[in-house]
Amino acid sequence: MTTLTAMRFRISMSALTLMLALVFLVLPAVVAARAEVRIQEVKSDRGITAWLVEDYSVPIFAIKFLFDGGSTQDPVGKEGLANLMTGLFDEGAGDLDSDAFQTRLDEAGAEMGFNESNDAVGGGMRMLADRQDEAFELLKLAVEKPRFDQAPIDRIRSQIVSGIVANARDPEAQAARKWAKAVYGDHPYARPDQGTETSLATITADDLRAFHKANFTRQNIHVAVVGAIDAETLKKRLDQVFGGLPEKADLRVVERVEPKLRQTMHMEYPLPQTSLQLIYPGVPREAPDFLAAALMEHILGGGTFSSRLFDEVREKRGLAYSVSSALINQEHASSLIIGTATRSDRAAETLGVIREVIRKMAEEGPTEAELDAAKKYMLGAYAINNLDSSGAIASTLVDLQTDELGIDYMQRRVELINAVTLEQVKAAARKLLTVEPAVMILGPKFAETSKG
Repeated sequence: MTTLTAMRFRISMSALTLMLALVFLVLPAVVAARAEVRIQEVKSDRGITAWLVEDYSVPIFAIKFLFDGGSTQDPVGKEGLANLMTGLFDEGAGDLDSDAFQTRLDEAGAEMGFNESNDAVGGGMRMLADRQDEAFELLKLAVEKPRFDQAPIDRIRSQIVSGIVANARDPEAQAARKWAKAVYGDHPYARPDQGTETSLATITADDLRAFHKANFTRQNIHVAVVGAIDAETLKKRLDQVFGGLPEKADLRVVERVEPKLRQTMHMEYPLPQTSLQLIYPGVPREAPDFLAAALMEHILGGGTFSSRLFDEVREKRGLAYSVSSALINQEHASSLIIGTATRSDRAAETLGVIREVIRKMAEEGPTEAELDAAKKYMLGAYAINNLDSSGAIASTLVDLQTDELGIDYMQRRVELINAVTLEQVKAAARKLLTVEPAVMILGPKFAETSKG
């Protein structure tokens, strides 16, 4: 998925202080225990499925959920609809107006937030186990009966427009927008999630209600819960919060898109640093060679301080503070992205070094020692990066659901990674890195001296 809009949280300070104190007291033991996470599948009477990890180390729990759809479902001319909607769930629901809802949320000692991406609208709540009645009732109202009153719509829309106006003066933000259009053409991925001043001005409360009805359904939801709650209680809570939603979603069909490679876009701007971004083909998460590609990418640039790009660009030549790569998987597109920023007078040299590192990886692949180190890192870092809090675990479980990796993936993961061979990783390097990439340059004009 793309970078999510910042979640909007409201929580009482007394409850927050209590939760943090409890977490810090038991965190070392919790992290150690979560090296082996026991996941249960819970299905409610109304057919809503959730993955649950029971953990009574602290008397709190987190629920995370995603509805498939996201900003790709924004109607043409009403871009920014999904993003605007996520700012309104705590601005009144049911019989509670904005002030009343936020007061009740503070009194419940709960933390609630919503966000959107290209492919989903997500939400979540953290709550004290002994205050869950009040918290779940508020979550039910927010999910099922948001009010979309005009005053909050106008206020949140104004805040978003202020950000759009500020971005219009930011060369990096403008470059990113033009870059998305160059790479994805007329696909919804090329549209700005936050919309435009023009599109936002057309959005009405009825548009928000229609989007909510079409996208917030029992058919397209993924749920994960972690913490001090048992399966039987969760079954009832799932129906309480989500059981009143429509059964089936009404989503627009979104076609898969391949990034448009073999192009260079140079946005001239008098900056002291030049930003460079290269896009290569990616690998869908469900592809058989995904893990081989992920290990190759880690060795190339994803490993940060241990990667080839970091070693050649920063350590040996001091051309940039950081340089990295990432495999990006969205619902309808995949790519491998490499990015850095360097002094403008050394931009051509930096781009040449990056291309040479990529050429060598494509032709020779990694060494056995590099592959062994990458496997050890990916196996060891998983718990630290994905299982270090109840919220992180819940988010990871939702991701596993949307990627359709299976409830036993954490147990199978070690075996799957260890089974990847050096030849498979070399094949992934040849497959992805022998294609001429799309290159974006933001900064003063220069002549590229080499293409590797």
